[in-house]
Order: sequence, then structure tokens, then C-alpha cells
Amino acid sequence: ILKMKKYRSNTSKKYPRDMIGYGSRNIKVKWPNNARIALQIVLNYEEGAESCVLHGDKNSEVFLSEIIGAKPIKGRHINMESFYEYGSKRGFWRVHELFQEKKIPITIFGVGMALERNQEVCEAIKKSNYEVASHGWRWIDYQNISKSEEKKHMKLAIQSIKRIFGQRPLGWYTGRCSPNTRSLVMEEGGFLYDSDSYSDDLPYWEKKGNKKQLIIPYSLDNNDMRFATNQGFNSGDQFYTYLKDSFDALYNEGKTFPKIMSVGLHCRLIGRPGRIQSLKKFLDYVLGHEDVWICKRIDIAKHWIKNYK
Repeated sequence: ILKMKKYRSNTSKKYPRDMIGYGSRNIKVKWPNNARIALQIVLNYEEGAESCVLHGDKNSEVFLSEIIGAKPIKGRHINMESFYEYGSKRGFWRVHELFQEKKIPITIFGVGMALERNQEVCEAIKKSNYEVASHGWRWIDYQNISKSEEKKHMKLAIQSIKRIFGQRPLGWYTGRCSPNTRSLVMEEGGFLYDSDSYSDDLPYWEKKGNKKQLIIPYSLDNNDMRFATNQGFNSGDQFYTYLKDSFDALYNEGKTFPKIMSVGLHCRLIGRPGRIQSLKKFLDYVLGHEDVWICKRIDIAKHWIKNYK
């Protein structure tokens, strides 16, 4: 009994996590043109910034490739490198051509080092109606990297995108972030939104002292990364069905309470011939519906800042 009392008393202390959010309050969001759903598609560009001994890392990359459960190799892992190279050499172009054909605006989560290694991809992005948000300087896990080093990388990432595209990024997403990432984003002060969260279907404000940061949650379930995880999609049909079901549920909810559907894509994954058809089918399905706002992440940020302060 004493232990139970002690346990209960601990939960009454100030807790740094928000477990309530909007809760039972159904927020009546009004998207442009009274859309029932805001569909936002992200294409991650990471190829050439992953862990690799050529980049000064101790081990090769082990994450999100065709080798599920890959083990780190101290020397060069040629197979792993080639999977990432597929993303920049072929995958990007296959996906890019599809979005151009369908005239769909997307957000690029661009890793600075990766973008700097492919000028042709950057030129294609410049000519397109895409937003470039920062996905960090490196495509690595920042969990155990010092705050000072992570801050240095954030600065490099901002400078890189500004140098390539002529303006700084207004959105941030590390992905494999650290407990310091959010505070670094807020301290930097130039990002309209941060997407290192998966905690809601709507944007929300996070406050810290006299500062507040707009958070636009991302998605790891409506995400082709599950083609490369143990519990994931084994075929394009599974991916299409999952995206369709997510869209249908949110579109139905949107009759009264509109929300966001985020979709995450990777050049080296969805860019494979056996997977691209599922994305085509989903886009055609969505385009067959009325009252859908297909937009960039920065569009959502600006709309929210203007209307939901």
C-alpha cells in the first residue's frame, strides 16, 4: 500500500511530456477552400549523407535499406552504399517524374550533405513547386551526439540549403533526433515549424519559457520505411491499402473535424519499380476526390500561424 501511495504521488509531479493535447476537444479546423483533409507528402533525400567510413564514420549504415536487420561493418559496405546510390541515381527521378506528371506539390526533407553531392537533383528541385525543409546535415542517429555537435550540424544544414537554394529552410526534421533537438530548434529561432513529432493529426504549439514553436507532426506509419522494417509492408498492395484506409478515415472525419494526413517517402524505397505503382494508385485515388487540399508543409505552417495562434 505504501508503495502504491508513493507511485501515485510521483505522477502528480510536473511532467515534461504532454499526454493530453487537444484531448476531448474537437478542434474545428478550416483548411483553404473548406477542404476535408490536408494531404501532405514528404520525399526524404538522404542519399550520400548516411553512415559510411568515407564520411569519417566508424561503421557503415544499417538503417532503411533492402538489407533488413543489417549489421554495422567497420570497413566499406559496398552493398549498403549501392542501395543508397540507387535512391539518388534512379529512385529520385522516378518519383520526381510522377509528381511532376500529377502536378502535386511536395516537401523535400533534404539532408545538407546529401544535397551537396547531387547538383542535378538540386536543379530539378529548384525548377519544381517543392519546398525544401532541412533534414539535418547528416542522415545519422543524433541520440548520443553532444548538444554542441548537434548545434554545429544544424548550422551547417541551414547554411547548406541557403547556399544551394538561395534561402534558408523554414521547416526542420531530424528524424533520428536527440532529447536536445527541440530546444536547439527553438533556440535557433528561424524555423516556422518543427516536424520531429508523431503525436497528433493536427499541428500544435509547444511553449518553452517565452518562446513557442509550431509543431507539425509527421508519420512513420503512412511511410514507405515500413518496406524496410521487420513489421512492415511486403508488397505495394499493402502500402496502397494502408494509405487508402488512412485517407478514407481522415476524409470521413473531415466532414466535421478536418485533419492532416502526412505521407513519408524515400527515394531508394518507393523509387523501386515494384513499389512505385502503389504510389501511383494512391495519388489517382486521392485525385478522384473533391475537397482535398494537397499542399506543402510550409503551406500548413503559414495557414496555422495566420489562423490558430
